[in-house]
Amino acid sequence: MSEVVVNETQVAYIGQDCKEIPAFLGRKYGHIAKRLDLSFNLLRSLEGLETFSGLEELILDNNLLGNDLRLPRLPHLHTLMLNKNQISELESLLDHLVEVVPSLHYLSLLGNTACPNGLVCKDKDEGDYQRYRYFVLYKLTNLKFLDSRKVNRSEHEEAILRGAFMKVVKPTDTKATTGDASISQQMVYTPLPSGSRDLTNHKGVLGKCRYVYYGKHSEGNRFICDDQL
Repeated sequence: MSEVVVNETQVAYIGQDCKEIPAFLGRKYGHIAKRLDLSFNLLRSLEGLETFSGLEELILDNNLLGNDLRLPRLPHLHTLMLNKNQISELESLLDHLVEVVPSLHYLSLLGNTACPNGLVCKDKDEGDYQRYRYFVLYKLTNLKFLDSRKVNRSEHEEAILRGAFMKVVKPTDTKATTGDASISQQMVYTPLPSGSRDLTNHKGVLGKCRYVYYGKHSEGNRFICDDQL
């Protein structure tokens, strides 16, 4: 238990490679903790957090929490840090937070796939991130601070007007669905006509052309097969 750092109502259990919240933490500190820091562990579940019913701040950065993340109801929680986890589904998380943490004012999701921040996701830009912010604020109307930026009045107003249409869509799975894989392997895309795909029977469509053209435009032949004229 020497790894636990306690300062009045602040409890920290950082970098212990724990895969679940140790039972002794709840038994010993659950009734006094208002701030709990469990960063840099291997948490995939938050089972056991229900003993910390008086929490106001919860830091869970750098863990392995995914889309199945579930919090107990924490009516006093105003700060939640979930940076650098494995969350890719934004809407389901936000709907869950609406139910269990009604007093939430500060939320950070940087470093998750669900948060299209340009500093983390190289294929995203500021426009993608701003749309994400509108959608989060549409869902969590009481937020005052999102990720590394304070929420301003204009953002709240825009979220009310357009936030519902700013849903961040999960990237399409690159793996073919059942039944589609065999079809996609057989039907490889090509922009060429079907008759030109067999290079042994090109008929002048693809490959070295054997035709010679006569008439007033026959000068074009020298661009086609000079060596045959």
